[in-house]
Amino acid sequence: MTDSEKIRLKEIIGSRIQQTKNDIAELQELVKPIPLDASIGRVSRMDAINNKTINESSLREKLQQLKKLERAEENSDSGKFGICTRCGEEIPFGRLEYIPHTTRCVKCVG
Repeated sequence: MTDSEKIRLKEIIGSRIQQTKNDIAELQELVKPIPLDASIGRVSRMDAINNKTINESSLREKLQQLKKLERAEENSDSGKFGICTRCGEEIPFGRLEYIPHTTRCVKCVG
């Protein structure tokens, strides 16, 4: 991986971390408890509870993604960044550009 590609990946990781943090903040607002005195009908309350469950799942996924991105950011200066943890081959730049927190090449994922 070239130096310019490493710089580009650091920018991508930083950008994705910021976007993920924004998504987490938005989801945290959406998963707040629904007050019992809220003036919504029974069906609307059931929809709100269902939506809350979906948003809680999305929030968990975003928190996991944030951890992976932060780990990738920490490891981006190490000599192991961009190297498959399974086979030891270099992970193609295109894959890292699309999934910057990946630790395996396409061959070892499948």
